[in-house]
Amino acid sequence: MRKVDWTERYQYNVRRQRKALEEYAAHEIEWADDLLTWYRARKQDIPDDEYRAVAFFKNREYLGKPGSLTFLYSMYGRMMQELPESTPEIAFDLVAFRFRMYAAGLRQEGL
Repeated sequence: MRKVDWTERYQYNVRRQRKALEEYAAHEIEWADDLLTWYRARKQDIPDDEYRAVAFFKNREYLGKPGSLTFLYSMYGRMMQELPESTPEIAFDLVAFRFRMYAAGLRQEGL
């Protein structure tokens, strides 16, 4: 059995973390599309703060701002623990709240 070098171990951990962030970004892009669709179906304008977070994901602005996706991923983890379980009745409100909090976090961090 071959002993793993520390550089190989580091590269493995970086690849794993990068894959998790890419999956998270793809997941949030889908939810951003869903939120826009829900607002269109309700014939309402999306609030500016929610739109800012939706545009952040849809335009892939996180690629030009190092650390922003990691910051939002940590926010997502905390919100999933603290928010109530999603039901069809409150799903729209939870997604809207999540994107509102993303916008507030981006504003607070200056991203």
